[in-house]
Amino acid sequence: MFSFANPEFLYLLVLLPAIAGLYLLERMARKKNMAAFGREEQVLNLMPDVSTRKPLIRLIIILLLLAMAIIILARPRAGAGKKMTGATNGIEVVIAMDVSNSMNASCTSDPQGMSRLQRSKMIMEKLIERLRNDKVALVVFAGRSYMQMPMTIDGQSAKMFLSGINTSMVPLQGTAIGSAIDMSMQAFTKESKASKSIILITDAENFEDDAVEAAKNASSNDIQVNVIGIGTTEGAPIPTTDGGYMVDDNGQTVLSCLDEEKAQQIAKAGDGTYVQGSATDAVEVLDDTLQKLASTNLSQVTFTKSDEQFPVFAWIALVLLIANVLLLNSKNPWLAKHDFFKFREKKQL
Repeated sequence: MFSFANPEFLYLLVLLPAIAGLYLLERMARKKNMAAFGREEQVLNLMPDVSTRKPLIRLIIILLLLAMAIIILARPRAGAGKKMTGATNGIEVVIAMDVSNSMNASCTSDPQGMSRLQRSKMIMEKLIERLRNDKVALVVFAGRSYMQMPMTIDGQSAKMFLSGINTSMVPLQGTAIGSAIDMSMQAFTKESKASKSIILITDAENFEDDAVEAAKNASSNDIQVNVIGIGTTEGAPIPTTDGGYMVDDNGQTVLSCLDEEKAQQIAKAGDGTYVQGSATDAVEVLDDTLQKLASTNLSQVTFTKSDEQFPVFAWIALVLLIANVLLLNSKNPWLAKHDFFKFREKKQL
């Protein structure tokens, strides 16, 4: 399979016909200027060392050289593909993790305690270890939602992506839980008959959209929505990068609280289970919920690595560049000694 890592650079290929058009206009203007001195044949006889063919050859070389440079920028790749390695029984799970700034707050009433994000990672790592025959995908969200890792059966890759999640990876702050549910729905394998479940891990401080309605929409599409509530209802201050805590316009410390009621409403609308993240059996409760979902055959797909092909085009470009440097506008003295059209002229006579 042949593809490009940066296909947007291929749009630069439109420069090639434009350059060819400019060359044609230049040759037409040159011919017009020569006509002012006499007939073309007579003017050319006054310039015996000037080649009429080499400018065109040089143009072709330059166009090919530019084309090679554009293709190199587009980074051609070949050899990528996917391979079916078998099938297993399982379900598809999307983990949607809140990475808004409030997730930096303590997961307990102690401001110096473990952050909500760290607690979330611990719970998800333990859960992923139990999803041995299931597929999993990762979505991160704050004011917007992003696909962090597409659906895969590789639990080790999922844990690696999970460890790299932080609150600075989403530039737009806020908490759009509804958007996260919608993004999670897109992560499931299309036309798959496997049971589907979304695990939403958040403090449920939603200010952006209607998360309950989004959960109902997921449920109507046979997608279960489970919610893990992180934090305490009493709240905790949100730390800042300077070592202090976030304050409001009046200078008062902002407390971020777990909206447990909202989290329970989302789970109920999504026909799922609400779990308190601070509970010692949080992973077991969630795992039992997922185990109740019907399992189906999931195909195991491994992706083969694609190889970069730009060195081939780089060598071609180098040869063209050398040819362009060696090519002179004047006639080649060695070729001038030979009349390659003599036989044809005799035949015409």
